Amino acid sequence: MKTPAKSGDGSSASGLFRVAIIGAATLKGKELKDVLGDRSFPSQSIKLLDDEESLGQLEAVGDEPTFIQNVLPEHMEGIDFTFYTAEQAYTEKTWEMARRVGSEIIDLSYALEGHEGASLRAPWVEQELGQGRKAGLASAPVVVADPAAAVLALLLVRLQRTFPISGVNATVFEPASERGRQGMDELHDQTVNLLSFQQMPTAVFGTQIAFNLVPNLGEEAEPSMASVEERVLRHFRAITGGKAPVPSLMLLQAPVFHAHTFSIHLELESTASLGDVEAALSGEHVQIARTPQDDPSNVNVAGASQVQVAVRPDAQRENAFWIWAASDNLRVSACMAVECAEDMAAMRPRGKVQ
Repeated sequence: MKTPAKSGDGSSASGLFRVAIIGAATLKGKELKDVLGDRSFPSQSIKLLDDEESLGQLEAVGDEPTFIQNVLPEHMEGIDFTFYTAEQAYTEKTWEMARRVGSEIIDLSYALEGHEGASLRAPWVEQELGQGRKAGLASAPVVVADPAAAVLALLLVRLQRTFPISGVNATVFEPASERGRQGMDELHDQTVNLLSFQQMPTAVFGTQIAFNLVPNLGEEAEPSMASVEERVLRHFRAITGGKAPVPSLMLLQAPVFHAHTFSIHLELESTASLGDVEAALSGEHVQIARTPQDDPSNVNVAGASQVQVAVRPDAQRENAFWIWAASDNLRVSACMAVECAEDMAAMRPRGKVQ
């Protein structure tokens, strides 16, 4: 049974919701907090929660300073929406607290993907496929799709609708920020230590990634590159539902801090001009580069909610094209998570549910 907001707390009467971010000190948590504000999500309050290492950190929620608190049952009372941006193990450890208070659960950590009743969602792709709002069962978690899978799906679904694709290969360059603050710090420290001829730390990646590009990490790195690649393909299949060809995929660890970049080669079944392909890809969430100065890059896409795309014909093959794209991985995940919450908010009943 859903637990209604307590009488007099103002949430039911005002139509506003109480929100908690578990993993608020993480890169995903900080980005999610910003997107909630940018999109004016109807929140009465936003609680910032995390593990003991992050307690007491001061963050701004809107114009109000807020301290990060521990994840305790008393801090979850009355929460309507809980976003999980922590590591998988911490999500698995704490998500039952949100379920017990009847909170909607949006998981950006992928920890709840295999949970019975959980749904995998990518609102950008759902909109492209013409699917309506999705409302899950009470207390059933929503897992936000991998941002690389969502971007690939958006581009290929959109193009497939106009120009059927006969074959597609994609190389995805993974940024250090996909492994959180620890990944960012290790890339920084590796770079500094390498330039000063000191031993490089490898606790996160298990190998040198500074000034390097690798298809595999050290054995101690979790998750492995192979498992991430499998997740991207698994999520791609799930969110496209057969409406786009599954690409042959290569995932590489890039020595960059932020943003996915994509090198995509595709062959079409029919003749198409460069302008036709650009027009087919254009639309919501996609910005086509018109000049070399606008070409997609990790720098140009930082903080952007759109996928930047440049297209050029393959000089060797008729009906073949290269797509170079970039997207802010943290922003894409946060935007889709908040859009999931907006869908759920539109359908979430006020007051007690029998």
